[in-house]
Amino acid sequence: MDFSATILFLALLISSAKALDPCGSQSDGSDLSVIPIYGKWSSTLLAQKTTAVPIASAQQVLNIGNYVVRVKIGTPGQLMFMVLDTSNDVAWVPCSGCTGCSATTFSPNTSTSYGLLDCSLPQCTHVRGLPFPEKGTAACSFNQSYGGDSYFSANLVQDALRLANDVVPDFAFGCINSVSGGSIPQQGLLGLGRGPMSLISQSGALYSGVFRIVYLVSSPTTIRVFSNLGQHRTVVTRFVQPFYNAIRDEFVKHVKGPFTTIGVFDTCFDATAEAQAPLITLHFEGFSMTLPMENSFLHTSGGNRACLAMAAVPNNVNVGMNVIANLQQQNHRILFDVTNSRLGIAREACN
Repeated sequence: MDFSATILFLALLISSAKALDPCGSQSDGSDLSVIPIYGKWSSTLLAQKTTAVPIASAQQVLNIGNYVVRVKIGTPGQLMFMVLDTSNDVAWVPCSGCTGCSATTFSPNTSTSYGLLDCSLPQCTHVRGLPFPEKGTAACSFNQSYGGDSYFSANLVQDALRLANDVVPDFAFGCINSVSGGSIPQQGLLGLGRGPMSLISQSGALYSGVFRIVYLVSSPTTIRVFSNLGQHRTVVTRFVQPFYNAIRDEFVKHVKGPFTTIGVFDTCFDATAEAQAPLITLHFEGFSMTLPMENSFLHTSGGNRACLAMAAVPNNVNVGMNVIANLQQQNHRILFDVTNSRLGIAREACN
């Protein structure tokens, strides 16, 4: 299936509802509530007007395991397929003249709405990395690492961002001028985090901090490129070592070995034993999510080996953080109410 056909079945749904909790007081942002998406609370939000923006797996198009969203930047709009990332705030795209970038770049010179942001503006203090110089009217430049092995430098700029028929004017993002390493998404990244520079914050007047994502996969139990999975941490679900060890040790009690390691996955076994595997349930406070089999395993290209689609957090990562990646989210509807720190989850039979 080509990319144009695939994106017709995928959508990033952004709600224009007021992000107010009808069932309780507004969150102070110190915690995150997880709820069934079709419950009483979410029905008020789901009834509101939504904007559907095409997203798709970038496996066939960009040869990476992430999901990308179709956007247009500038006036007139220039088409870019940007990686979705809920763990990042600042958006960035490769710009023309970039050293080490792919052939597809954004051209500031052809956009009539493009503008540089200088280091005296509040936005400059929000970007990650080390903005410099600290004062004056020079361009706001910054550096950022990504994926553990890659870095880029960029200028903070603003331009119109187009999502389907909606326009976010003066959207601030990084205009990349140099890249080092192989993990930087080829056509940029769209941050959906909770910080002031994320899409959700910058478009607050338009969407009020509420968005939904539905991940569809045409062959949910087959992932063919293990090397790509190891390079992009948002693709692989990772748990801190004690947590992962408990899951793995219980899993191997129920599945016939022997077990081998393939890439980052150390619980791979003969695919004929997959029927013995137990269901995995993720327990949140007040809500539980049982993973279907297609969200639990990866298979080698030959189909003869299956792997538990989870791994431990790498030893070279300083922050011990559990990440539930997009394989486990496929064929689920995920509702984010950023304003009230609420996350909704429901099974969605997209395929």
